[in-house]
Amino acid sequence: MHQLTTPREEQPLLTAVASVGDAALLAEVVELRGKNKQLEQALVSRAVIDQARGMVMALAPCSSERAWDLLVEVSQHCNVKLRDVAAALVATTKGQELPEAIRREWRRALRRLHALERR
Repeated sequence: MHQLTTPREEQPLLTAVASVGDAALLAEVVELRGKNKQLEQALVSRAVIDQARGMVMALAPCSSERAWDLLVEVSQHCNVKLRDVAAALVATTKGQELPEAIRREWRRALRRLHALERR
């Protein structure tokens, strides 16, 4: 995503707004910039999570919902953010190994999945 202004370009804008005395507008601009940055990061994270979800669906095999549940389960059991678990899984397509804790938890999660399917 492209920003409309760079931080260097923002400074004169913020100074001009502050000189007019509209502190509320300045606060809103700063808040909206922060939210915009968070949304950009969320979009990037979401793409990686969706890639990992697709990988789980193909490798397990399982539904999209079950793949999501497995990613969340591994994330929670490893105490690692979901986006980091997803990034580690996607990185295996480029020759990187899963960290040991995530690998161990994936094995457990897949065993639980297969045990549920046998019932």
